[in-house]
Amino acid sequence: MTRNLILDELHEIRRQILAECDGDLSVYLRDAQARLEASGRPIWQGKQRTIRCTEAAKQRKLAMENLSSPPGDR
Repeated sequence: MTRNLILDELHEIRRQILAECDGDLSVYLRDAQARLEASGRPIWQGKQRTIRCTEAAKQRKLAMENLSSPPGDR
């Protein structure tokens, strides 16, 4: 199998980042969140959408209803 140098580099960087946090991903994520909040950059606070929120769902039209039947069913 051939090696992917870019992926190898990414994996090495990930190992270095986790080593700085003693291998604890939750420590890294809390630190990253604190740095993001301290940066002063706007953070998008979006609302999670579900199929219930879409216009098609409100009209009771789902994508599957618009598909034609397979050739064997015609």
